[in-house]
Amino acid sequence: MRIIVQKENKVLRQNTKDILVSEITIPKIKKVLKEMSMALKSQSDGVALAAPQIGYLLSIFIVSGKIFHKDFVRGERRSDLESSKRSDLIPKKEIPKDLIFINPKISKLSREKEWSPEGCLSVRWLYGKTYRSKKAMITAYDENGKKFQRGASGLLAQIFQHETDHLKGILFIDHAKDIKEELPK
Repeated sequence: MRIIVQKENKVLRQNTKDILVSEITIPKIKKVLKEMSMALKSQSDGVALAAPQIGYLLSIFIVSGKIFHKDFVRGERRSDLESSKRSDLIPKKEIPKDLIFINPKISKLSREKEWSPEGCLSVRWLYGKTYRSKKAMITAYDENGKKFQRGASGLLAQIFQHETDHLKGILFIDHAKDIKEELPK
């Protein structure tokens, strides 16, 4: 399994490359998607992952299906999970499929914004508050090369913005406030 690279790694500060639509279904891209999914699933507090976070300069991110489960609690920190293992209480067969976004482009952001807590699997163990739009619309391709558009609010809108930042070499700590280290207990 690929490891999740940390903030010091130069790959996180580079722009990614779009994938040709005709190449979305080739074995190389399928392998990257599988590695991304495995890396994300290895982190009980992770909700999404961009390809640069495992060393690929490709314009891809995935969102864990667990955020759509009725028992998912937003904002759990690793320290909370260590004691309760809340996410592990969700039966795997009930977790919706991960969402895949290839060549994603945010097409619309709401003017209404809010400060929200944020962390990142590549910026361990720092957390802060980011000022992000409450709603977002994104256009992307799925793993079969089918183009789609999806709107989101709340956590999913925040994820869209966080992950597309990764694809441009931007980390949340570049614009967050009240950044604090919260080590697992």
